[in-house]
Amino acid sequence: MLRVNISFPSGSGKTLLLPEHSKVGDLKLLAQKTLGKSFLKLVCADGHVLSNPEESLQAAGVQEGHDLMAVVQQSQIAASHRSFALWCCGGNRVAAWGDPRRGGDCSAVQDQLRNVQQLQATADGAYAAILVDGSVVAWGHPEWGGNCCVVQDQLRDVQEIQATSRAFAAILADGSIVTWGYPRRGGDCSAVQDQLRNVQQIQATSGAFAAILADGSVVSWGDPDRGADCSAVRDQLKQVQQIQATAFAFAAILVDGSVVAWGNPGWGGNCCVVQDQLRDVQEIQATNRAFAAILADGSVVAWGDPNSGGDCSAVQDQLRNVKQIQATKSAFAVVLACGSVVAWGDSGRGGDCSVVQDQLRNVQQIQATANGAFAAILVDGSVVAWGDGGDCSAVRDQLRHVQQIQGTYAAFAAVLVDGSVVAWGHPDWGGDCSAVQDQLRDVQEIQATTRAFAAILADGSVVAWGPSAYGGDYSKVQDELQYL
Repeated sequence: MLRVNISFPSGSGKTLLLPEHSKVGDLKLLAQKTLGKSFLKLVCADGHVLSNPEESLQAAGVQEGHDLMAVVQQSQIAASHRSFALWCCGGNRVAAWGDPRRGGDCSAVQDQLRNVQQLQATADGAYAAILVDGSVVAWGHPEWGGNCCVVQDQLRDVQEIQATSRAFAAILADGSIVTWGYPRRGGDCSAVQDQLRNVQQIQATSGAFAAILADGSVVSWGDPDRGADCSAVRDQLKQVQQIQATAFAFAAILVDGSVVAWGNPGWGGNCCVVQDQLRDVQEIQATNRAFAAILADGSVVAWGDPNSGGDCSAVQDQLRNVKQIQATKSAFAVVLACGSVVAWGDSGRGGDCSVVQDQLRNVQQIQATANGAFAAILVDGSVVAWGDGGDCSAVRDQLRHVQQIQGTYAAFAAVLVDGSVVAWGHPDWGGDCSAVQDQLRDVQEIQATTRAFAAILADGSVVAWGPSAYGGDYSKVQDELQYL
């Protein structure tokens, strides 16, 4: 038997015994079980990390009485519409599950996923990982961003990646841009490549990118019908501070607090009707087809499709001292300084909260499903919900001391102060977690695809529920999770 000493940076630890022919993976599993922590990185005294689970301990240089440091890695989770990807910053593996055609299988590139720093996903099913050396590894639907081979040699010193529904754009250290994926959704920036210098940040609609340059100007590309053409307002796009997007349009806040919009007019791309009201804008939020801006005085100005929140005239006199704003795909809800809520937009998609208005007192925050429901957390930790699929009456007595809420397209999941979870909404969209209820303990974070949830527990383990094709079944990667 081989004796190995494992300790945390604090000095606490254990001495483990295992057969001499064991592998690094065997040692890691034993250490995690003995120390009660998942996602451990084992580091030798010389700084060498034991990263290959298939390597023998002898080949890794682990000998009798060897001292190893155990570092608890912080796990993170990303999601596309139909898959999840779990990784640890600096880790050497990624666990992906869900629809294998939409990013749920990264086995083809698993050996390249070393020292992952960041992970981004397109909505329709591709992932791009930034490694510690600034290179990129992609997987998922090959035509929608899952294959970056054509630009692989250009992907050096990557700092950040942004995504449309089917393409990626990477900002390099020198401020230039590299894109790949479906060309008409932003995957080809060749027409504006010479303008993309000193890029500071990028925003995206479903099919176009807009980049803010160091001088405050903007360059956009992708589908002209989804915001790629800003030529009509280019001379106005000066000293841009931030950009927000609907599905088909952009809105930019300038340094003087004014706003410039472009893209599909029916989706918020034209703000002329309210242009003179857009002064001292602090923040902009968006539904699929409309924008809402919070001004410095706490009032709100909205534009875009009236049926999707672009007309707030019916509640304009109530929109005073707005502190935060949330959106479904076609309605807005704001929390006022007094803790009450005002909603507008599609009445069937969360735009009418009159049925629960008297309960909306001392609201702390609001979460939304994409489809059309809102859930408000009150100061006492209880929840009030409304909209399509928002009815929480069946679980209201369980919704106590709620800390956070996450939503799929048509369901909610709430994490309580004791780490347990309560779910409600459409059962086929993640609204029923009864099959895994006894496993949902000490939950730290929840992420969602369109129809499934995945929860990370305090020990680093994962529990998922919802349709398997959308990431609700992680059994195929359960063993992989132990080696992250």
